[in-house]
Amino acid sequence: MSSAPAALPRRAAGPAPVLPLVALPALLALPLTYDGAGPADVVSALVVVYCVILLLRERRRPLPPAAAVVLGLPVVGLALAAMGASSPEAGFTGLGRYLQVFVLVPAAVLVLVRDRTGFRVLAWSFVGLALWQGAVGVHQYVTGTGASYQGEGVRAVGTFGAHDVMGMATAVSLGLVCAVGIALGRAAVWQRVTATGCAVALLLPLALSFSRGAWIATALTCAVQLVLAGPRRAPKVALAVAAAGVVLTGGFGIGTDRLQERIDSIARVGDAPDQSVVDRYALWAAAGGMWREQPLTGVGLKGFPEYRDGHAGLALSSGSDIGGAGTEYRKQALLSPHSMYLLVLSEQGLIGLVALAGGWLVLLVCGLRRLLRVRSRLPGPGRGPGLDCGLVACGLLLWLLTDFVYGDIGGPSTMLIALGLGLAAWWALAAGEREDVVPPGAVAERVEGAAAR
Repeated sequence: MSSAPAALPRRAAGPAPVLPLVALPALLALPLTYDGAGPADVVSALVVVYCVILLLRERRRPLPPAAAVVLGLPVVGLALAAMGASSPEAGFTGLGRYLQVFVLVPAAVLVLVRDRTGFRVLAWSFVGLALWQGAVGVHQYVTGTGASYQGEGVRAVGTFGAHDVMGMATAVSLGLVCAVGIALGRAAVWQRVTATGCAVALLLPLALSFSRGAWIATALTCAVQLVLAGPRRAPKVALAVAAAGVVLTGGFGIGTDRLQERIDSIARVGDAPDQSVVDRYALWAAAGGMWREQPLTGVGLKGFPEYRDGHAGLALSSGSDIGGAGTEYRKQALLSPHSMYLLVLSEQGLIGLVALAGGWLVLLVCGLRRLLRVRSRLPGPGRGPGLDCGLVACGLLLWLLTDFVYGDIGGPSTMLIALGLGLAAWWALAAGEREDVVPPGAVAERVEGAAAR
């Protein structure tokens, strides 16, 4: 007979601990300026300081060992690349930005998100921001006050403005991915119904962003989420989404011609690319040239703009045209290769890319394994408690990894990337696994059994 008391489940922390994190998407809903760090960047630093104080006060371990290794490994490549920067200022600012996005903010998410309730609150904040930015974007299209597209102010950019035409597309896409994950999971019925409505509503602003990259990443991610939630449900949901897309665009005649032209341009990137695609190919070639010169450590943080002209071909234009949405027409310099993988490879070399992308791959593998384990062990038709969190976390990470092929960090929307990586890391490495894989009532049965013994 054993007299040892049975372990009781830890009391749920609720939404209160994650409220500092929810403030970050909320700040991105405000009109943005581009003179220095934005309010979300400043508050993120305060959140990190708050986490340090909280850990010291509670005297608990900052991160699980696996999470500490995965999030800490990129620091090696970043430190080497910072030392190889063209100036101390460039090295310091580049190091600070990378640490903020890929280390400190994700670590803060791991510290403050303590259960599935907190996870869902932060995921819903993504959806809320997407709905607001999407509503602003649709209004811009209807009134012709958006960013310039083919000479007209019809591109939906939300409050991010013409300086960051990908900002609204990123916010709406990540919000849609969160909504789809919640709708396919086993959260409360009202959450699933609301999430379904939000996902359908976000299709229109995503289309009006005219962002081919966001379309591809979102379509791929949502398709994978459908398969992970249950292959039998995929055709039905896909048919419903297609019908909603037809009603929102073709049915109401909203942007049909422009959307069709933009969609057709995806298939022409190889044989008849437009200037934006030509510029991107030239920037990719320049990044490859930099890496071949410094294969292990790259040219240093913030070094791409300095070395760009020495490696780019004559096809590269002087910059991209921006205007509209309250911004006067001007040329915007092309300061990155528009591919996160090539940006890291050119500035940090193989060491930096392996350290950074290797950690993302670990998160994806661990997250998918845990998601499949939760789905297989719990009752119901392929669903169980925590499945929605897994679908959201894996969806966010898959969207980012896909988008990084033709996009990189930059602008205020980068804060969403940091939070998304944090949610993916929480699910893959830091969540209480027994909380998700034990069916409801099993804990009570174990406690009663232990008491009887």
